[in-house]
Amino acid sequence: MLDYLLRRLLLIIPTLFGIMLINFIIIQTAPGGPVEQTIARLQGQAGAGGRVGGGGNEVQSAATNHMQSDALYRGAQGLSPDLVAQIKKHYGFDRPAPERFWLMLHHYLRFDFGNSFYKDVPVTQLILSKMPVSISLGLWSTLLIYLISIPLGIAKAVRHGSRFDSLTSTAIIIGNAIPGFLFAIVLIVIFAGSSYLHWFPMQGLVSPQFRQLDLLHQFLDYLHHLVLPVFCMAIGGLASLTLLTKNSFLDEINKQYVMTARSKGLNEHQVLYGHVFRNAMLIVIAGIPATLLGVFFTSSLLIEVIFNLDGMGLLSFESAVNRDYPVIFGMLFIFTLMGLLLKVISDLTYTLVDPRIDFESRL
Repeated sequence: MLDYLLRRLLLIIPTLFGIMLINFIIIQTAPGGPVEQTIARLQGQAGAGGRVGGGGNEVQSAATNHMQSDALYRGAQGLSPDLVAQIKKHYGFDRPAPERFWLMLHHYLRFDFGNSFYKDVPVTQLILSKMPVSISLGLWSTLLIYLISIPLGIAKAVRHGSRFDSLTSTAIIIGNAIPGFLFAIVLIVIFAGSSYLHWFPMQGLVSPQFRQLDLLHQFLDYLHHLVLPVFCMAIGGLASLTLLTKNSFLDEINKQYVMTARSKGLNEHQVLYGHVFRNAMLIVIAGIPATLLGVFFTSSLLIEVIFNLDGMGLLSFESAVNRDYPVIFGMLFIFTLMGLLLKVISDLTYTLVDPRIDFESRL
């Protein structure tokens, strides 16, 4: 098993390299990069000396001087080549693309992602400042999904074809069909201080007086704010995992070893949790990385916007819109690395659930 683990960890290196290379090529060919956006702003503010970009102080100062000195005789002819060259140098686009890619990888090996183009702060600091919100939403949502889906899936498998099975299937399919952000709007209208009930706060992760509360009330205040956004994020993941759990248990219940266990006098509880559970849970465990990453990094975008939660989802959206390449690639590197590591952890969990599995023999 140690050899298999070592091989999987080594395989992360070329996989990560390939993903970063493909995304680098795609982003380099996309129009409207930071240089083009800065030039467009300068051309739109000719002679005004307004703020340019969000953190390029040197470029802003130089732009102001150039625009004031050149606007009288150049007018709408564009920017001077020196200013364009200075803008490219500021954003690192004065170097060829292959050189920029290798420099990026060299820095990323040390987890140095540079500074944000538009916020003028280190990318690592920016990501760390947003992580508490996304971690809270992702972990609590994933926990809620598994706490509901696995028992519900087992109950549906045991009662397959019953009225309970039909009603719960209808409910979770309808829940899966309705977008999470629509649930968020409905819940805010009903439960968050609109025209009806005032049970939950409308926005934020904690109350304004959070720091004045004692530890217990801080935790309760934190949970109080999480109820609506976590429920909205979890509702979409319930259907797939519940049906996956049900089908896994149904498949195992109909196998020969279950009939043999019953013939030996074991009751249904012993058969279900002593034999079926271990085998049926393998496919559910395999889905943990995808579920965690899906909730953690993709489902939170609109939820964060609606509930005014400043997390990773909102940061990734803003970075993509602004072509903030250091933030985009820094988050891509972290997300990809976490996804690959979670996949390895998922394989290790396989062997803990069923020691008969030997991945090493398959390599």
